[in-house]
Amino acid sequence: MESDVYCDRCGNELGGASGGDHAACRTARALEPPRYCARCRRRMVVQVTPAGWTARCSEHGTIASS
Repeated sequence: MESDVYCDRCGNELGGASGGDHAACRTARALEPPRYCARCRRRMVVQVTPAGWTARCSEHGTIASS
């Protein structure tokens, strides 16, 4: 299983020298769906409904809110 390498909100690398601080991203993600695949950095197709959201990566499939 691959681990998350990229921020699913801004698309930048997690950790390391170029990763920066993603505190603002974590705060925002509490209220909004992911926009980038955390494994490959592809922009995802996101659908928001009153019941929740789904986000689909063409390479890694679909994730949904719980």
